[in-house]
Amino acid sequence: MEMFKTIAKAWKIIDIRKKIIFTLLMLLVFRIGSNIPVPGINRTYLDQVMNTDEGLFALFNLFSGGAFSNFTIFALSITPYITASIILQLLTIAIPRLERLAKEGTEGQKKIAQYTRYLTVILAIIQAIGMSVGMFREALISTSFFSVAVVVLVLSAGTAFLMWLGEKINESGIGNGISLIIFGGIIARLPSGMHAIWLKYTEGTMSFVSIALFLIFAVVVIIGIIEIQQGQRRIPVQYAKRVVGRKMYGGQSTHIPLKVNQAGVIPVIFAMSFLQFPLTITYFMSANSAASMWITKWLSPQGSPGVWVYAVFNVILIMFFTYFYTAVTFNPMDVAQNMKANGGFIPGIRPGKATVEYLNKVMTRITFVGAVFLAAVAVLPTIVSQYTGLTNLHFGGTSLLIAVGVALDTMKQLENQMVMRNYQGFLK
Repeated sequence: MEMFKTIAKAWKIIDIRKKIIFTLLMLLVFRIGSNIPVPGINRTYLDQVMNTDEGLFALFNLFSGGAFSNFTIFALSITPYITASIILQLLTIAIPRLERLAKEGTEGQKKIAQYTRYLTVILAIIQAIGMSVGMFREALISTSFFSVAVVVLVLSAGTAFLMWLGEKINESGIGNGISLIIFGGIIARLPSGMHAIWLKYTEGTMSFVSIALFLIFAVVVIIGIIEIQQGQRRIPVQYAKRVVGRKMYGGQSTHIPLKVNQAGVIPVIFAMSFLQFPLTITYFMSANSAASMWITKWLSPQGSPGVWVYAVFNVILIMFFTYFYTAVTFNPMDVAQNMKANGGFIPGIRPGKATVEYLNKVMTRITFVGAVFLAAVAVLPTIVSQYTGLTNLHFGGTSLLIAVGVALDTMKQLENQMVMRNYQGFLK
């Protein structure tokens, strides 16, 4: 209820209301574009190919809000931008020049953002060529150079437009534009999933008990996501007093907030990409071939015992990528050096190497909790769907993580606007 009160009070403020309206209008543009088809595509063949919810197609469809399966102008969605951002983050560690740029403040970040845009366009063109010439070549009405070029250009331009749309939301709206675009796509698929469940219920293929149990499970998962996403370990930091000229500085106490889920949803996405790649290969095989049947049986979440094999590998990969991505985004050495340079120290811990070891120890422990949480959220919906028959909801663990995470971040930004006006919001 406090959340709705916050939104209601924010709506009464003219400048915030304009930002909210602008954000909603941009999301409306995204949804309109998600229903404009790419020219020159055989829709009948496309419907036959896309009659599945497995493999990398499911991942692409998740981020595009169904635009990928319909092969619309936003079929590539914002995934090239996400990939480009991750690549730039990893290169920042490996390339000293990028590392220096990252530490140069606003100007350095602008330069990295520019590199990210260029890399996004390049990746979008490569993916568009792979889709039009490779995956969906049979769906093209004409395979002439001009027809293929038009498809590639439209798909690449769609991604570039979404990137621009996200940046405009960042400038003039509320929340992170790229995240909100993904959020809008996920939420847009919810009504169709609910309709599919209603049809199953009316046909008698699904019981009311199964639906009720799934709803209870979903509520529990959402509550758990909120608690973990908001959870953090606060490391106390004390700054020593020092005299500069006639003034005394320092002496105050603060803390370093270490998030339980430092990696966010990235480990789940990486694990899903690895596990669903074999399923994607089966699209290019005969359904009755030995290799296709073996992959479906042993590596598919719809197979038996494939669902259990898939779940075990999913847990292992998520745990691995959680620690890997946390190590990439959090550097205890830099934190310890910054504290030491500013006269800060953790009470009871010596500055320097001892501080680095302490931060590593704490981060390792809380990352384990975050990794277990991510694995549970990603795996449990798959297992539950096997026993409830709710396979058409399209709102699994990854979707919930993204949707709830984006909603929390957006509300935080809205609350920051309210805090500037001396209003106490619902997020403590």
